[in-house]
Amino acid sequence: MKQQRALRTRGALIRSAAETFERCGYVQAKLAEISSNAGVSVGALHFHFTNKAAVASTIEASAAEALRRAARAAQSPHMNALQRLTSVSHALAEELRGDVVARAGFHLSCHTRHRTGPDLRQEWYTCVQQLLAEAEAEDLLADHVRPEAATVSIVAATTGIEVLGDADPRWLSSAALTQFWRFILPCLAKPEVLGTVDPEFSSAPTA
Repeated sequence: MKQQRALRTRGALIRSAAETFERCGYVQAKLAEISSNAGVSVGALHFHFTNKAAVASTIEASAAEALRRAARAAQSPHMNALQRLTSVSHALAEELRGDVVARAGFHLSCHTRHRTGPDLRQEWYTCVQQLLAEAEAEDLLADHVRPEAATVSIVAATTGIEVLGDADPRWLSSAALTQFWRFILPCLAKPEVLGTVDPEFSSAPTA
């Protein structure tokens, strides 16, 4: 019972910290505000976290795991590589839209010098690079497409969507991402492949 209460308190602190970081930024965020919004004392916060950096590190780790979990769930061995790529992008955007901890952790990882964990943007680059290499191996790409150049373009565009989403959540909407894929897929895929890729695809089929 005591352990469950401690886990609930820790979860409340993580969520409160994510909301505070998102609202105020890392530098301006105060531990007193984080603890107050979680309904506990500053002393209780220090029982779970040594300092603000430790809270931020936990949020980054939680966000990284949530985003990786979403990416894994969005893929299926029955999809071709281009479908897996569009699916993963939708899953990650959905996670960022719906989970303040994922958003705050991604922001800490990508936008500030306070990052303590992995660079999630670099992980996204590697994911896109790998899936496009698989698309080339599956003979899905148009003859003029080079995977490395396509990786740079897709990462730049999707990163731009994520940055714009900080100010206007509509940029992270499924509709906005679908519009992007409807534009870019005809430039990437062989004509006979286009019908096999759904630009609106947002999640892998359940087992």
